[in-house]
Amino acid sequence: MGALAPAAAALALHKSPGLSGPRQCAPAMEWAVLLLLPVALCALLYLLGRWLLGLDGDLTLLWAEWRGKRPENELPDKVVWVTGASSGIGEELAYQLAKIGALVVLSARRENELERVKQKCLEISNLSSKDILVLPLDLTDRSFHETATKTVLQHFGRIDVLVNNGGRSQRSLFVDTKVDVYAAIMELNYLGTVSLTKHVLNHMVQREKGKIVTVSSVMGIMGAPLATGYCASKHALQGFFNSLRPELGEYPEIIITTICPGPVQSKIIHNVFTEDLSKSLENTGDQSHKMPTDRCVRLTLVSMVNDLKEAWISDHPYLAVCYLWQYAPTWAWWLMNKMGKIRIQNFKRGVDADVSYSQKKKA
Repeated sequence: MGALAPAAAALALHKSPGLSGPRQCAPAMEWAVLLLLPVALCALLYLLGRWLLGLDGDLTLLWAEWRGKRPENELPDKVVWVTGASSGIGEELAYQLAKIGALVVLSARRENELERVKQKCLEISNLSSKDILVLPLDLTDRSFHETATKTVLQHFGRIDVLVNNGGRSQRSLFVDTKVDVYAAIMELNYLGTVSLTKHVLNHMVQREKGKIVTVSSVMGIMGAPLATGYCASKHALQGFFNSLRPELGEYPEIIITTICPGPVQSKIIHNVFTEDLSKSLENTGDQSHKMPTDRCVRLTLVSMVNDLKEAWISDHPYLAVCYLWQYAPTWAWWLMNKMGKIRIQNFKRGVDADVSYSQKKKA
């Protein structure tokens, strides 16, 4: 036993915590982790921020684009009626639908422009002339909406999707604007859309299926100067379709989708309401800083086929403001006041209202 004592003492000395070994390294490693953790967290937040700043749609929509149904698989041979199809978002919708193989009804006031759009649709697709119906339509002529709906049904036999895209924007300050302008905005953007929807919905209820897609605006979620009447009409559409959706609860295959685009590269600015019905906007400004129309339309089609109730399609800062308006309205008011001053200054200088804070950096 006495012979084992030195060995035992040596072993105890080797395991002593005060001497070199694995236990001596532990405090140093803990300090290293504590120092690196904030750095890693900052890097993660930076990457997350850069990713969020690059988004051009709400998270539900972008998830649907990544993992959901594809328009190319869902829309061939579907009858899609597009209003406001002579320019802008409506025109681009016609082109993308034609390429996919949907049967398209083109409606707007200018028949010659509709024929131009139809011709291009035929050039870029495999559709024949009978697959595209040109149907001139004035949304403010509500007495014609029932006849227009019957014309579509006589031609195609059904309406699978109605895209309410027709309407006009506004650029004028309230204090300068005549009340007649507000009446015209509501008649076109709101009542015209409601009227046409009513006639098409009657058909969809009989079939117990169909989609009604309405192009509203981020201005239907928030408010902005220079567009008081336009914002009011889009808020009215949001309220109407949000109320109509639960009324159709017994028809689960009738889908109501509201699209809320931000600023988009289109000719809508050339035909806006101003302070007087007889006056047009003199300076439209550069539109290149806005979201490309084809991207907006692609996300609209993704929203359509994935049955989204509402979709926000916009670059920043308007996309960020939508989220703030939803979850932090006090901050949203503060930010919109800042943006509003810039919009008014730009308008008075004769440039596009959104150019300063939407300007994209050039490579």
